[in-house]
Amino acid sequence: MKDFISIKDLTKEEILEVLEVANELSQKPEAELAKGKIVGSLFFEPSTRTRLSFTSAAYRLGAQVLGFDSPDATSLKKGESLRDTIKMVEAYSDIIVMRHYIEGAAKFASEISKNPVINAGDGANEHPSQTLLDLFTIKKEIGRIENIKIAFVGDLKYGRTVHSLTKALEMFGGEFYFVAPESIQIPEYITKELDEKGMKYHICSEYEPILKEVDVLYMTRIQRERFDDIEEYNKVSGVYKISKDTILNKCQEHMIILHPLPRVDEINIDLDDTKHALYFKQAANGVPTREAMYALALGLKNSTAPRKEEKEKAEEQKTPAPVVKPAEILQQTLTPIKKKETPMVEVKSERTEAPQPQFAPIPVTSAPIGQQQ
Repeated sequence: MKDFISIKDLTKEEILEVLEVANELSQKPEAELAKGKIVGSLFFEPSTRTRLSFTSAAYRLGAQVLGFDSPDATSLKKGESLRDTIKMVEAYSDIIVMRHYIEGAAKFASEISKNPVINAGDGANEHPSQTLLDLFTIKKEIGRIENIKIAFVGDLKYGRTVHSLTKALEMFGGEFYFVAPESIQIPEYITKELDEKGMKYHICSEYEPILKEVDVLYMTRIQRERFDDIEEYNKVSGVYKISKDTILNKCQEHMIILHPLPRVDEINIDLDDTKHALYFKQAANGVPTREAMYALALGLKNSTAPRKEEKEKAEEQKTPAPVVKPAEILQQTLTPIKKKETPMVEVKSERTEAPQPQFAPIPVTSAPIGQQQ
């Protein structure tokens, strides 16, 4: 049993394993692999591609699906807690797929449920299944995911797909270009991670100058629903728009354009029939990728990739203990005993002369004993 909560929970080997299983299932479908299994589908936020592709993936594996696509039709409207909702769905299903508007909700669900949980997006935090299908698409179209140069354009502050994909690609090397207005630029905690790992990245305000540099142009929608202030949204809405005029003959021949969708006005439809536009194929790749996630989470496919905790433990065992001399060991392990300072007290003692003996001293002579007079 395996949860898919954050892409950071997966090792490099586990990611590659998901992609391998997805490729196998795309070429050789297994219509009864999950026969008898029930998926609990809980969508607290609107969704088209994610919800429908998870449903399609379940049906294609022979599983059944129950759940809801709006909390308005559930007992949550009556005041039921998220915790109780999770416990109920756990009782009715074998695995839970959940999208929620609160960051960390999927992690919360995984700590409550005894069944595996797949995060289908939690607020502005992460979207691991989207990341895995993005990687699947990149590998399929470009031939690799190692050392990719990728430009993220648009809403990078609230874009959970951007956050997850960046975290995944950190494991495979590469170079990042973050193109956004300052108010919705990539969060500092992500650039800090990149700094710590020595990864190359660029903070940009325009995409045109870098088109000849990148392998992937990853467009995103400016998400109105994430803004508390509509005025702030209006300042950045429609700031980046691409079309045939701005892309063709101005980028690398092999460059692909991805988008997690839905799009609003950031990609002109005149690009849809070009060789660079892969966003519809990207969305279709969600089905085999999510089939693979079901198969591995439910143990229907044998996982041989080391898990993160196993890998970390193995690395610890490989690290040799430092050679320490006996004296240094004593110094490190023994807690020094601090002597209690005792105040010096001057003790006066009255010396008395020893009493004189009351008998006469024996005379000392040179005559032998017995000859004394």
